[in-house]
Amino acid sequence: MGRQVLLIEDEPNITEAIRFLLTRDGWQVATHADGGNAVDVIRAIRPDLVILDVMLPGKSGIDIVRDLREIEQLRALPVLMLTARGQLRDREMAERAGVTRFMTKPFSNAEVLAAVRDLNAQASGG
Repeated sequence: MGRQVLLIEDEPNITEAIRFLLTRDGWQVATHADGGNAVDVIRAIRPDLVILDVMLPGKSGIDIVRDLREIEQLRALPVLMLTARGQLRDREMAERAGVTRFMTKPFSNAEVLAAVRDLNAQASGG
């Protein structure tokens, strides 16, 4: 079962909180803060799961997901999208782009942990 997460988030407080939470739960957590080269980083790291902010410098999370879904090896990669904007339109745009799950900020630690565990279980077939 895969236990590596790549967290792409440009807000240091959120990055540190999620990194701490997941590391304590046994995950290996890599972090990145720039959307511009995020797809290259995902290709290099090959994580089991990506947690992705919508608003990033360089390229939006929505555009990153669209790019991932066009790459054969990354098409099925689970993506948990985080956003401060929870409007229905944003959610629909994320789903059309291929996001696996959508979570609105602020969120609780329990919500993030449950989503990561659930997405990993789905991806590993159990």
